[in-house]
Amino acid sequence: MDDEPVGSIGRGLLLLVGAAEGDGEGEARMLARKCAEMRIFPDDEGRFDRSLVDVGGEALVVSQFTLIADVRKGRRPSFMGAARPEVAEPLVEVFVETLRELGVSIETGRFGEKMDVELVNDGPVTIVVDSEVFERPRRG
Repeated sequence: MDDEPVGSIGRGLLLLVGAAEGDGEGEARMLARKCAEMRIFPDDEGRFDRSLVDVGGEALVVSQFTLIADVRKGRRPSFMGAARPEVAEPLVEVFVETLRELGVSIETGRFGEKMDVELVNDGPVTIVVDSEVFERPRRG
């Protein structure tokens, strides 16, 4: 890790992206669309009614295989469910390219590198978006 900044954005989203074993281009594109179109930015009345695309926001995309950690057994996380780097890196690139196609300005980290990531969180919103949620039946 060197001290040179790699990516920086203004108003927008920090997207930590983890690819799991079995994920494919379809999941990467679907999740990118969801992140770009999710209505999580306030409108003039303060209601979450605008998307990243609506507000002309930017995205900092950082590959983060540790999101796939399995902590169900013992005290040491297992990363066996994470996609291998040669599979994960192209999927992260598909995710980034899909966001660009939707008109989102993108900055990225460096795949596989240790990084210091700083975040100024403007608001109460932190959301986990997982491709598995699209496969589960809806409640209610």
